[in-house]
Amino acid sequence: MTDKFLAAALRPRHFGWHVADRVATITLDRPERKNPLTLESYQELTDTFGALAHARDVRAVVVTGAGGNFSSGGDVHDIIGPLVAMRRAGDHVGLLRFTQMTGSLVKAMRACPQPIVAAVDGVCAGAGAIVAMASDLRLGTARCKVAFLFVRVGLSGADMGACAILPRIVGHGRASELLFTGRAMGGEEGERWGFFNHLAAPEVLLAEAGALARALAHGPTAAHAATKRCLHEEWAMDVDAAIDHEARVQAECMGGEDFERAYVAFVEKRTPAFEGN
Repeated sequence: MTDKFLAAALRPRHFGWHVADRVATITLDRPERKNPLTLESYQELTDTFGALAHARDVRAVVVTGAGGNFSSGGDVHDIIGPLVAMRRAGDHVGLLRFTQMTGSLVKAMRACPQPIVAAVDGVCAGAGAIVAMASDLRLGTARCKVAFLFVRVGLSGADMGACAILPRIVGHGRASELLFTGRAMGGEEGERWGFFNHLAAPEVLLAEAGALARALAHGPTAAHAATKRCLHEEWAMDVDAAIDHEARVQAECMGGEDFERAYVAFVEKRTPAFEGN
């Protein structure tokens, strides 16, 4: 990827984008509609997370929404209406092309080496709930409402990897309840169930998410990337295979310079300055 292409990919037009102190903040920014996703924002988010693999100045990502809500999911007029038109026309190829496109966003988030922190307030529904789910860490508020509401529009809960990822976060029974009923999960319930790592007051939510992301960004980022990759890859491994896989990954990390930097800093009684290699 050329520097010119990377710079263009990291100047999105369909959501807010800000980089400071090694942290990129993505803001879903259509507050008058509770930040729905459009065909353009789906694609641009996918492209952005793909490009982040090559961004040396970004070492952690925060995803949030503007105006007191995270995201209401797919835009009814931009997405749902055209999908119904495809159904009426018998365009099953077009329907599959859409579902594969939306799934590509989750694939890009999981493949993105930087840890992703979702800061969730207010409405977090449908595809918005999927974006939060696909993040590595989630901070919420007591007033937020998370709903995997596909069943309420006559669709299955099998959307963008929800049947694979959500049970690993909250457990099979709880995931089944959310996906079968489409009901909203409140913030306190989400924290009890393990969907949220912790809750914050709405006025400090973004600040706390940013502080967590900065702490990760100033840590051993190559090691963080290895942890994220292993958390994803080892879902399909048995325990013995996972142990062998982690032995190889950890040996590679030991060959990096951050490992020695940490040791030298410990000997010298100072905080290590990790460089991500």
